[in-house]
Amino acid sequence: MSSAPDNAVPANQQSFLAFDYGLKRTGVAVGNRLMKSATPQGTIAAEGDARFAKIAERIKEWQPDALVIGVPTHPDGGEHENTLRARKFGRQLRGRFGLPVYEVDERYTTTEAHSYGAKDADAAAAAIILDQFLRNLP
Repeated sequence: MSSAPDNAVPANQQSFLAFDYGLKRTGVAVGNRLMKSATPQGTIAAEGDARFAKIAERIKEWQPDALVIGVPTHPDGGEHENTLRARKFGRQLRGRFGLPVYEVDERYTTTEAHSYGAKDADAAAAAIILDQFLRNLP
């Protein structure tokens, strides 16, 4: 008999909402452990509280078990201003929505999205971030 609560989501069925954070645009993707793949869900073109209102809509729609954010760094792994902004965004997500937030190294994801010919590079980058996260789950 399992000691998990009746409403606990089995680990292999957990779902995630991922974000490729930017000052003016934030790419969004959704995915789950069962399929181990992510699907782009468009870009939120909003700043400040307007961004969080749109994120709240996505969370209500997708009901994720956790959130994943891309954290940019320099090619050598060093931090820069956008690294700090992305981490702050992650803390804000955790505080506003009460969901676990996981960070993923997002170096070159937008470049990779462009190389695939993505029409919405921000959403495609979010999917790449989430795919990377899902591949590294046990």
